[in-house]
Amino acid sequence: MATERGTWNYRDRFGDSFGRTYFRRFPPGVAGSVGIGTYLGEPTDAVDNDYRKAITTALDNGINMIDTAINYRCQRSERVVGDVIDTTAVSREEIVVATKGGFLPFDDDGPNDPGRYIREQYVEPEIVDPETLVRGSHSIEAGVIDHLLDRSLSNLDVEAIDCYYVHNPETQLLDRDPEAVYDSLEATFELLERRRAAGDIGCYGLATWEAFRVEPGAEQYLSLPRLLDRAAQAAETVGVDDHGLQVLQLPFNVEMADAFRRATQPAPPDADEEGSVSVLEYAHAVGLHVVTSASIGQGALATSLPPAIAAELAGDTTAQRAINFARSAPGVTAALVGMASPAHVAENVAAGTFDPLGASAFDAIFE
Repeated sequence: MATERGTWNYRDRFGDSFGRTYFRRFPPGVAGSVGIGTYLGEPTDAVDNDYRKAITTALDNGINMIDTAINYRCQRSERVVGDVIDTTAVSREEIVVATKGGFLPFDDDGPNDPGRYIREQYVEPEIVDPETLVRGSHSIEAGVIDHLLDRSLSNLDVEAIDCYYVHNPETQLLDRDPEAVYDSLEATFELLERRRAAGDIGCYGLATWEAFRVEPGAEQYLSLPRLLDRAAQAAETVGVDDHGLQVLQLPFNVEMADAFRRATQPAPPDADEEGSVSVLEYAHAVGLHVVTSASIGQGALATSLPPAIAAELAGDTTAQRAINFARSAPGVTAALVGMASPAHVAENVAAGTFDPLGASAFDAIFE
């Protein structure tokens, strides 16, 4: 598992190569504010090899946050991450590893009949109750997450995962009553608190797409204070002092700036004023870390940014400016970028050599 000393040692080796605040606090110590994602690509040996090279290059050049999920590329992304961790010269204690569970994963290169595969691999062995499946492949029930977490530990070949996300929990709201979804999440938080106490995970979080960007009352809306209350109740039930819900992952980029622009959450505790605030403001106020996904729009923003915004951002390339937009947002800890080749790594990690915008300068972009 990553440790405070290990991640700070990593920072000390690379810190002078980067701009101001490139390394930021992240449990249990620090992490670079550019992280490597492993979502894109076909489930093939060739893509596996590209990812091995890219992740190794990332670790060797100042990126120590690796983000994956059990369903990415039919479990291949997790296994590639595990291969690199096993062979890299970088210590495991220096690497922040995050993965996710919620979507039932296929294996290897995917089945010809996905429905049959889900039935034979998950329903018939009673790993998942079909009544809790949404859209045929998504479940956040505690027993399912317990199973998926064990499989992720095996895929990654690590003793512990530093941050474990419940993956797109708002998917459940497409077919289920909101109160039932909150109840399921509380039960899963209890499970994750027990796994945290056992040393299997360092902390947990919610990796979302719609949940915190849409208005209250929207079909896939989730209330952050309600979720935190459920996490606190789960911790109390398990008998631990402080809950381990410490991280949010959500999409954020120049074209998807709802997490900053849209007031979707109530005013945080002890706020000076009543009213609603953005999820970034709420998360910052209560001490949650935010990690951005789709930081360059899955590649779409690597070649084109609105000129007025690009002019405010530092970077030698459009991709670097897009990354620096995401990691400059107040309350953001790290921006994830998919990197499937060493060339992508070299360009993207170099974004960290430029200072991010200050909070007031970032605010000015939206005035």
